[in-house]
Amino acid sequence: MGIEFGLDTFGDITRGADGELLTAAQTIRNVVAQAEMADSVGVDFFGVGEHHRTEFAVSAPEMVLARIAGRTKNIRLGTAVTVLSSDDPVRVFERFATLDALSDGRAEVVLGRGSFIESFPLFGYDLRDYDALFEQKLELFVQLLKEEPVTWSGTMRPSLDNANVFPKTTNGLRTWVGVGGSPESVVRVARHGLGLMLAIIGGPAGRFRQFVDLYHRSIASFGTPAHPIAVHSPGHIADTDDEAWEAAYSGFEAMNNTIGRERGWPPYSRARFQNDVGPAGALYVGSPDRVAAKIAETITTLDLGRFDLKYATGTLSHEAMMRSVELYGSEVIPRVRRILAERD
Repeated sequence: MGIEFGLDTFGDITRGADGELLTAAQTIRNVVAQAEMADSVGVDFFGVGEHHRTEFAVSAPEMVLARIAGRTKNIRLGTAVTVLSSDDPVRVFERFATLDALSDGRAEVVLGRGSFIESFPLFGYDLRDYDALFEQKLELFVQLLKEEPVTWSGTMRPSLDNANVFPKTTNGLRTWVGVGGSPESVVRVARHGLGLMLAIIGGPAGRFRQFVDLYHRSIASFGTPAHPIAVHSPGHIADTDDEAWEAAYSGFEAMNNTIGRERGWPPYSRARFQNDVGPAGALYVGSPDRVAAKIAETITTLDLGRFDLKYATGTLSHEAMMRSVELYGSEVIPRVRRILAERD
């Protein structure tokens, strides 16, 4: 079929059996175990996000991925996302080339500007340079992907003169750019000839069809290589719809209300949650049958090459996430493939 299926986590700090929040250290160890489960049930990709705030345990995803590389055999490993704007493109490339060596060629990277801004003051960047930082650093990163000596100049970092970067990768570094839905961002991805990763966290998937079409038109206009399009969306899977909804709601409520207080959103409600898990929403929460049908519809609507389920949200327990990962690989993915094959 050519369709890939991934799982993403931000390393959300979760609650233990006693109801208390786990330590960041335990959460990170649990992420490794979740990745091992994903590998064992045949998931294609495992992505770990980068954040620098109290709700998330992972601030150095490449370190976590290196550990996962040594504990898995087949699954591809990458980020969700790497905040390139507040990092150095040379160091990002070097870290992922090293991960590629450790994983025997299984590394890839998803670059982005980040939906949170904590990393900018933390690493000494001015938010007024938000757009210029990403534009220039992405431009340099694309040059580094050629794995040849680079000469580059800009205003956001020191220039390079015939600089060679090591180590080299096994077969190149597959690179995506995460986009939240602005036309300018889609065109930028196409101009650089990179893969488009659409982050759909609200509303029906169909409203993003315009960005898929824009990407294809832009690729044709620039004459750059076309790549599969991917979607990243949140969800949770359990044996029944009711079990999935009951387990997931408190986590989605906690995370939405925490972020909402910072951004002026209204309080999250059960009514909104039930709308979000329905056909018009962006949450893939429910039984294997329900989630598989919704994923298949999204793949067909947007003509996707990959679907990544963000399986961790808020304080959802490690045990519930392990079951979700298991069901995603063993039941949801085969169901989606059957649905797509029947449609073809």
